Amino acid sequence: MKRILLVGLAASALAACETAGGPPAPPTPAYVPPGNEAFRDSDFAWSTASGAGSISGVLAFRGPGGAYSCSDVILAPETPWSRARMRILYLSTTQAAMPVDEVKGRTPPEHSADYARYARKATCDASGAFSFTGLPNGSWYVITVATPASGSKMAVMRRVTTAGGPIRVTLR
Repeated sequence: MKRILLVGLAASALAACETAGGPPAPPTPAYVPPGNEAFRDSDFAWSTASGAGSISGVLAFRGPGGAYSCSDVILAPETPWSRARMRILYLSTTQAAMPVDEVKGRTPPEHSADYARYARKATCDASGAFSFTGLPNGSWYVITVATPASGSKMAVMRRVTTAGGPIRVTLR
């Protein structure tokens, strides 16, 4: 606990020292104890339960060409394995929006086919809205591909936590 607190305090101190007009500091990744990132079914087991949580959301990503659309949204449970994967793919464990080709370029050669058993899928409607219901309490990664009328597709990811009620999320 002291190590996590010290890491958080150090990050806050560095942010306070940032000079005006300088580049924004990159997001601080969540602390993950080393060596705890192997794929284990037992880490995902909680996500298979039914619960009172729900996530409703909308893709509101905009680029130079205007609004983007989405077709499918994936909801992946947060575990040490999936958190490490988000850090590799998106360079963040909280939220990101980056070109799909960059994300694909960082995709590790190993990935567990078992992972798909724990991911849930929803379809975006014409306005970019989607929803997941019957979720147990826990943290999840909401992931979609944002498609423009023309130009590069963007991979959009955001971490959300359910706690027995509705959660509203906007992907930007």
